[in-house]
Amino acid sequence: MSIKNDLFLRALKGETVDRPPVWMMRQAGRYLPEFMEIKAKYDFFTRCQTPELASEITVQPIRRYGMDAAILFSDILVIPQAMNIDVEMKPNVGPWLPNPIRSAKDVEQVIVPDINETLGYVMDAIKMTKEKLNDEIPLIGFAGSPWTILCYCVQGQGSKNFDKAKEFCFTQPLAAHALLQKITDTTIAYLKKKVEAGVNAVQVFDSWGGMLSPVDYQEFSWQYIQQIIDALKDEAPVIAFGKGCWFALDKMAKSGASALGVDWTCSARNARYLTGGNITLQGNFDPTRLFSPPSEIKRMVHEMINEFGKDKYIVNLGHGILPNIPIENAGAFIEAVKEYKA
Repeated sequence: MSIKNDLFLRALKGETVDRPPVWMMRQAGRYLPEFMEIKAKYDFFTRCQTPELASEITVQPIRRYGMDAAILFSDILVIPQAMNIDVEMKPNVGPWLPNPIRSAKDVEQVIVPDINETLGYVMDAIKMTKEKLNDEIPLIGFAGSPWTILCYCVQGQGSKNFDKAKEFCFTQPLAAHALLQKITDTTIAYLKKKVEAGVNAVQVFDSWGGMLSPVDYQEFSWQYIQQIIDALKDEAPVIAFGKGCWFALDKMAKSGASALGVDWTCSARNARYLTGGNITLQGNFDPTRLFSPPSEIKRMVHEMINEFGKDKYIVNLGHGILPNIPIENAGAFIEAVKEYKA
């Protein structure tokens, strides 16, 4: 079946378009009143693990704003859960792992699971979402980067600097690489199943890549993302997004990824320069800027498009939308792109 609005897929191929496509990271969820109603009734992982709920949450922002792509509601931490690692979502804390991984022995207990057995509910959510979307727009599937998943598995919770995760990598590199490889193998199998189930593109989120120096980034993060891109790129377009990883953009541009996400600390000009100017870029509006008045948001979005250029470009935020953004401001962001005239 062909997708009716294929603007997003055309931008990933680098084709000429009248205007760039737009979607927002974390668009399914926490800033929408209709999502808050579901949140009041079901806890976090119940929402992820119940296909009816996950698919409904995925399409809520599309009904309201009409983005050019949907992204499946899920979480990057369903992967460690499937790998025999306990993950809870604690109120006012966020992700909480009661038994963090701190030794080679701990790594040995981690499994590379059967995806159908452990994460089948995600595939069911994809199929339900595809029915609801009715081929109007593409659906994106995602996973966290192996390094970002390791950060939570070792640290045991969110952190400003992931010091324990880094210490583990630098003091027990063999154990760290064994864990990273297990996460990579699981992620590849998982994303392949997602493509089989019907997603039209996949994104790898390296949320904590910017915690590493450029040399350590290559060793503990990028080489594993590269394995994922190599395994997936012939099956679906891959978007690689490393927050704070502008220093790796030149290498990322040669990876075979269809697009690279850029955060708001890197200008459009630098991003184009560092990537050689011929790969599709996605980003990079500061999510906190959505607190600005709607008229200002529209002006800034048009400026951003002019700076990146309308082709080989996907309009997005530089990281996930914040929970307390006014819904009309999120609307102004989407409308600005739809109103754009070159």
